[in-house]
Amino acid sequence: MNDAVSLVDETVKNLRGAGFGAVREFVSRSYLRYARTLDADDMFAEEWDMLVVLDACRADLWAETAGDFGYPTDETRVSPGGTSTEWLDATFGPRSPDELADVGYVTANPYSTSHVDHDAFAFVEEVWRDGWDDDVGTTPPRRVTAAAVQAARTHDADRLVVHYMQPHFPSLADDRDDGIALDDFGEESLSVWEDLRFGNRTVEDVWDAYRRNLEIVLEDVDLLRSNVDAERTVITADHGNAVGEKGLYGHAAGIALPELRTVPWAVTTATDEGEYDPVAAGDLVESDESVDADVASRLEQLGYR
Repeated sequence: MNDAVSLVDETVKNLRGAGFGAVREFVSRSYLRYARTLDADDMFAEEWDMLVVLDACRADLWAETAGDFGYPTDETRVSPGGTSTEWLDATFGPRSPDELADVGYVTANPYSTSHVDHDAFAFVEEVWRDGWDDDVGTTPPRRVTAAAVQAARTHDADRLVVHYMQPHFPSLADDRDDGIALDDFGEESLSVWEDLRFGNRTVEDVWDAYRRNLEIVLEDVDLLRSNVDAERTVITADHGNAVGEKGLYGHAAGIALPELRTVPWAVTTATDEGEYDPVAAGDLVESDESVDADVASRLEQLGYR
């Protein structure tokens, strides 16, 4: 019963004013939440030294883009979640302290403050605290790369997880002001999905911005891979996005939609060639624990997906 109430609340909150489209989306969400399931893969249990997580990267977006960067595009996995919080809870939540003790986590995603047990990890670097850029409404990838390279060189952890915010909107290649200031979470909604839902943008326009955002972060992933030693590096995503399939837009929890849950799984390698110094480049930002620790809970209240 509580799940049903939660679904109604979530739908009303995100589809306010959507008219008949809200009914269609409500029906789709209900069916995909309760009448369908997808067998998820345990990404943590797989073999990797560095796991690069691209936020909200669909497998088909990866397939049409990543080959140009020399990455394999044939393997996929089914994410355990349709949102970052679901992915974090399912990937790290069940792990014992012993399993996480040698894992470092560098992240641009503000959900780390409420969905990650910092004490269980070897270290957690929350780049979003000082690295969030209010002008673009996200954490730019270079700040994540800088923190990850510095962490890999200074911390002694067997495994490293690097979580970029891209290609999650806002698109850094897009002229539209789709971003949200860190302090404004809970007050403003992410406009791209509303624009698409109401016909103010076309699927082609949104997909192009989505793809260009992936291209931008992949340039940084290349820089990361040439400045970290990780024999088996895997590039994946926490979830994807719906761009109108079954009447759904963006991403939501508990939804068994392949476009939302199928993510890339690209096995590659990384070698520290020592050519990039994040301190000398001025790209490194220091984490500030005083930044509002309630950001993630406000994100959930907003339904930011």
